[in-house]
Amino acid sequence: MAAVGEDDALEFVVSLHRLVRLLRRARPEPRVQPTPLIVLALLNQYGPCRVGVLAERAACTQPTVTAAVGQLEAGGLVRREPDPADGRATRVVMTAPGRRELVRMACGEAEALAARLATLPPEDVRKVLEAGRLLRRLTDCE
Repeated sequence: MAAVGEDDALEFVVSLHRLVRLLRRARPEPRVQPTPLIVLALLNQYGPCRVGVLAERAACTQPTVTAAVGQLEAGGLVRREPDPADGRATRVVMTAPGRRELVRMACGEAEALAARLATLPPEDVRKVLEAGRLLRRLTDCE
């Protein structure tokens, strides 16, 4: 495997951040902040989870996820319920409005990405989409 130079890695990271910012700005209003959005995405991917599990999967602190869950709960996008595996614990469950909001935001971002991709030659579009699949593999390596 070829070594990745620091300059290449830095350029890649900066480009990812810029793309994420562009896509966030394209989201329809009201905008859900990044951490609550990540929580919704994780609940969509994994189903109901305890806050500690969400924090681990989101790579942030438990208090940060607790605050995000509080915001989502206030908006009716998630609810807390007793954990069937441990009656002393609770887990976070995405509600139907939460799923609709996640899809609505993802569609807005997907439209913005599709518009950007339309400016590239087809071979570059294929490369970007393949890179997306590879990035998913990197992020799923928990």
